[in-house]
Amino acid sequence: MVTIHSLKPNVNRAEAIEKLCGGIAGLVRWVQSGALRSVADVHVPYRLYQVEISNAASRQTSWFALDAVSGSLDLYQFDRMPDEAELVQVETRNRPEPVLEDGQALRLLEDKLRRIIFHTGFFRIRGLRIRAELVSLDLHVPYWIGFFGSGESVHLRVIDAVRRHFEGAKARAFFESWLRG
Repeated sequence: MVTIHSLKPNVNRAEAIEKLCGGIAGLVRWVQSGALRSVADVHVPYRLYQVEISNAASRQTSWFALDAVSGSLDLYQFDRMPDEAELVQVETRNRPEPVLEDGQALRLLEDKLRRIIFHTGFFRIRGLRIRAELVSLDLHVPYWIGFFGSGESVHLRVIDAVRRHFEGAKARAFFESWLRG
């Protein structure tokens, strides 16, 4: 097993099971996909960047984290670098290996940030500059995966254990690809 630093989860195992099975949505999932067979926590490696965004006369500094596996998961944004109080040490085997090269990760981060900025208002952009610097911090984000099914068929549901919400098709595809790996 490997010891890693992870953001503190806001959802524990019992809460994840309740979220996956509870209520009318859980009943609908049971009818559509079968019963909950298993639940696993997975810690995805992220790269943390200190980012300065300059647009016209404004300048903003934030910290953004990009998943270091494919760059396909949603970004994490922080007002400051996460400190020891926001991190926990975890011993786990459930973590994908980081495979993105530094240059590729930086390009993906800049592209995602541009899309976010353009989405807020294309006509407000003047002289946009994005400067990102990699921060050396072992950072992982916890997720809960629920395995549903009957017979040979298995379906996944993914919960972001920090943000406390279900992830969509993009995250399900990410974890399915990793599990098939």
